[in-house]
Amino acid sequence: MDSYKEIRPYLDSEVNGALKEYKDHPMIRALLHFTFPDKTQEEIEGVLDSCHSVNDFQAKVIYQSVRNVLEKSSEGFFTTGFEKLKSGTSYLFISNHRDIVMDTSLLNVALMENNLVMTASAIGDNLVHKPFLLALSKLVRNFLIQRGLSPREMLESSRKVSGYIKHLLQEEGRSVWIAQREGRTKDGNDRTQQGVLKMLALASDEKEIMDYFKKLRIAPVSISYEYDPTDLLKMPELLARHYDMEYVKTSNEDFNSILKGALGQKKRICINVGDVLDAELDEIRNSGEPVNRQFQMLADRIDKQIHKNYRLWPTNYLAYDLLHGTGTFADKYNEKEKRQFERRLERRVGKENEVARKNFLSMYANPVVNRMEHDR
Repeated sequence: MDSYKEIRPYLDSEVNGALKEYKDHPMIRALLHFTFPDKTQEEIEGVLDSCHSVNDFQAKVIYQSVRNVLEKSSEGFFTTGFEKLKSGTSYLFISNHRDIVMDTSLLNVALMENNLVMTASAIGDNLVHKPFLLALSKLVRNFLIQRGLSPREMLESSRKVSGYIKHLLQEEGRSVWIAQREGRTKDGNDRTQQGVLKMLALASDEKEIMDYFKKLRIAPVSISYEYDPTDLLKMPELLARHYDMEYVKTSNEDFNSILKGALGQKKRICINVGDVLDAELDEIRNSGEPVNRQFQMLADRIDKQIHKNYRLWPTNYLAYDLLHGTGTFADKYNEKEKRQFERRLERRVGKENEVARKNFLSMYANPVVNRMEHDR
């Protein structure tokens, strides 16, 4: 394990010591009091003292944290597809990505409640520059994807991450979550990047790359929020992209997104696990296509499942109709839902900025567009 020390989460033997070191950090203390509002500080410390593994911390603390978040900021958390997964089996969950922390937190709540193997999850090291955030990420079994490297360093780092993912899946029997692309999808148009798949393939020792992917047991995952609590925070980057301008993050932007994503109103949420890719990989392998084309074929198969397995909410259908000036999906929402969404639209971007309005609506409408593409 020492070869992965730079990127791996805490070992079980390191968990209790890390909790003792960071339990008095103001943000960790705030998290603990949010999680256990009825416990005294002494009782909370007793819970922490009983955590001697990552599983302990996730089961005794983080699970309750996420359940409290859902109670305060959502109107229901729904899951489908988990019954297809086998207890005690590791999977590579490749997912669309909306929220920095909540996506993986919710997936692990669902896995835990279904008695399935929870994940080690990829996170960009740019998101955990603050020492307490790095410690917290390692306590919930995140491993680091290093950003901002030279091309040569990036290749070396990618080899290490690929090897670690293989180690987790095949040697530790640990499931893994990774986003289908680098960073969150800001515009709602979820597309798998070949680069992610090529990184995963670096650890392959198979003659045919699709045979290696079969061993990873890839399960595409669709995450659908009725309201994205970070929709406004995503707008500056979308507008910069529209005007072909360089976008530079503010110093606390990611941290603010983490807080807003956790505490902001989400209404209903659904996670849908698709079918584990198997026969599709045989078809790609036997296609006779060049390797680069095979990677794109695999990306397309993942996208198809993610798009078909969206849970589309009234907000998605409303955004599509408002964006296109139609009543195509008028039967999918009522007048109250329409008024609520139009108020949100006005509060977020106003009435005058047509570019901002279009980008905001597209963020919610693109899942409908992608579903329609596969339903034809």
